[in-house]
Amino acid sequence: MATRGAEIAVAGHICLDIIPTFEGGESSLAEILVPGKLINVGAAVTAAGGTVSNTGLALHRLGIPTRLMGKVGDDLLGHAILEILRGYDPDLAGGMLVTKGVPTSYTVVINPPGVDRIFLHCPGANDTFGAADVPYRELRGLRLFHFGYPPLMRRMYADGGVELSSLLRQVKEVGVTTSLDMAKPDPASEAGRAPWLQILEQTLPHVDVFLPSVDEILYMLDRKRFDDMGPDVTARADGGLLRDLADWLLDMGAAIVVLKLGAEGLYLRTTGDTGRLAQMGNCRVADAAAWSGRELLAPCFMVSVVGTTGSGDCTIAGFLAALAAGLAPERAMTSAVAVGACNVEKADATSGIPAWAQVQERVGRKWERRPTAVALQRWRWDEAQAIWRGPGDGGQER
Repeated sequence: MATRGAEIAVAGHICLDIIPTFEGGESSLAEILVPGKLINVGAAVTAAGGTVSNTGLALHRLGIPTRLMGKVGDDLLGHAILEILRGYDPDLAGGMLVTKGVPTSYTVVINPPGVDRIFLHCPGANDTFGAADVPYRELRGLRLFHFGYPPLMRRMYADGGVELSSLLRQVKEVGVTTSLDMAKPDPASEAGRAPWLQILEQTLPHVDVFLPSVDEILYMLDRKRFDDMGPDVTARADGGLLRDLADWLLDMGAAIVVLKLGAEGLYLRTTGDTGRLAQMGNCRVADAAAWSGRELLAPCFMVSVVGTTGSGDCTIAGFLAALAAGLAPERAMTSAVAVGACNVEKADATSGIPAWAQVQERVGRKWERRPTAVALQRWRWDEAQAIWRGPGDGGQER
């Protein structure tokens, strides 16, 4: 069942994306979504989506031996996902669960020219994924276990997140480093009304690396502030907000917090407790002192953007690959945004990701950075590392 020689397992949400291609010029949704009207569309693009596919396949393309652990139904869509994974490597579908009696998750992406996308999503088998679905004994030889999108998986947030906390606790107990990514739920949905602060309080003591986006985590920690900031939290974020959120998460128990800022870059804050860093498990940081009490912001690289599907997931893959390679914080952050930049040069989620050595070679050619719009008072630009160092960075003089 296990992917041979895997170093990292990626578990959690997976779905089949079905994307009709629209022909002709721009149309409004009011013109398209008319009852009884037949709309001619082109061939559908189908691809596996979700964290298992996006982060997992990005790690695989980087050259990291990876095991994928998701749940699909024993139906046509489920078999399609398995075939997509086998197309990358026959072993990649080996860790997937196929369950009878539940539908496979899918998303229909309605994306006509000039109109914001609409997603029709069926959570399907993801809603049934629980702590008992993880074969913990088989994880012992792994270095890192990454779990993604619990807000899109009902059992992971039901009952105050007991299943999510239990799952990550049991992974930690077999000595594997844990990593967690989130997703922002629809505020009007059951997931949007879940007690996320309570869920995080009981889950983060079992999480070594926590990698949400800034808008996701502000929504979960401080809904009033989220609402007050308006629809584009990232554009209004500043260094003080990032530090407040990250310190809150570190106090809950995480060792490393990475906040995704979209086109504005990637923020890092780490615990000052070297003992906690040393207890991260099989993929602990190579130099706990160098990772202790750090605060960095890595701007994105300049690229011609073709599509942003999966950009956050691929950025995470870059960071986890750097962690597995034993890189210092500055190089880990640079590698993360570099992999994210490669992703957006293609329309789909992972085909733009090259091998790890090619990413590092491209970074070494003095690849130009984008300016960040995040207000960074009392921060210092490190020209040699091409990175911002925050006032809370204990490694400023290293």
